[in-house]
Amino acid sequence: MDNGVFNLIYDIVKQIPKGKVATYGQIAALAGNRRLARVVGYALHANPDPEHIPCHRVVNRLGQVSEAFAFGGGNRQIELLEAEGVILTDGAVDLNKYRWNRVTTDFFL
Repeated sequence: MDNGVFNLIYDIVKQIPKGKVATYGQIAALAGNRRLARVVGYALHANPDPEHIPCHRVVNRLGQVSEAFAFGGGNRQIELLEAEGVILTDGAVDLNKYRWNRVTTDFFL
């Protein structure tokens, strides 16, 4: 995969504030192509700087955490989210409450 696409994904994920989440599809749309949701997953799995690229803030379209979270499994992702005040119920985030509301991007302007 093109490093430019991964870097764009990382730039977007860095903008998700503490206490908020975004979905893979939402990140893909902000990157310019809603069909890149799987690529978002690949990029986050290869996250070169988890301290500065908060991939734990990305969940699936149902608000569920990843079972294969790259840095310690799903439980670690839950721990990181809960440390930021995000409450999960049965492994899922209430997207109505915690979804990052950014719907457009100015990367292309």
